[in-house]
Amino acid sequence: EMEAKYARKMQALRDELDLRRKTEIHELEERKNAQISELVGNHEGAFGAIKTYYCDITAKNLALINLLKEQVEDLKKKEAVLEKEKADVLLQNKELTEPLQEAKELVAELQKKLVHYDRDKEALMNSKAHLKVTQKELKDLQWEHEVLEQRFSKVQAERDELYQKFTKAINEVQQRTGFKNLLLERKLQGLLDLLEQKEVELSKVLAASNLDPSALSMVSHELEDVLSSKNATIQDLQFQLAQACKAHNDMLQTFEAKLTAFGIPLDNLGFEPLSFPFPGQ
Repeated sequence: EMEAKYARKMQALRDELDLRRKTEIHELEERKNAQISELVGNHEGAFGAIKTYYCDITAKNLALINLLKEQVEDLKKKEAVLEKEKADVLLQNKELTEPLQEAKELVAELQKKLVHYDRDKEALMNSKAHLKVTQKELKDLQWEHEVLEQRFSKVQAERDELYQKFTKAINEVQQRTGFKNLLLERKLQGLLDLLEQKEVELSKVLAASNLDPSALSMVSHELEDVLSSKNATIQDLQFQLAQACKAHNDMLQTFEAKLTAFGIPLDNLGFEPLSFPFPGQ
């Protein structure tokens, strides 16, 4: 009974599973059929697009082939023309062989000249560079010359002014010194004459007075004092005269040194300055 019972349950389970399997198989077939239909539609659409695409490509290729055929015909015609031109050119080349040889010889000669030309061109460039440097140096020298001329004009004007002032000063100093020396000499000569006269008068007075020796001694002392005073005055005048002569000579030496420093010859003064000797010389 149990075996029969489980056999029935087994049969029922088999029937249920068989039914479920058939149902699932049917659903699966329906889905597959739907997918197949969809794929067929997609493939037909893609096939149509590809067919259209390749038809367009075929049409374009046919058009391109026709165009290339036309171009080939044109190229054949051009090739024929070029062959004819080639024959003409070959004929011209044969005719131009001799002029070509002459031209080659001429080119060789010109190349030789070109070598000399390059060397001459380089020498010319060097000469131009040297000329530029020389021109610059010339401009610098001209500028320095102009500056030196201006300085020379200025120095010359200062020299002329100094020369005029110094000439004027020389004349004034000579006049003052000469006049002072003349006065001093006249004064000295007058004092000497006066001393000589006084001595003569004193001798006469002493000879006529017959003074005693003591009085004569007193008078002699007084006379000696007067003579000493006069001699001191004479020495003082001689010293002043020596100072004036020395100042005059120093001024002449300074003037000559200045003229030598400015490059002025002493002969251009127009006169010869007097050099006063010192007393006793």
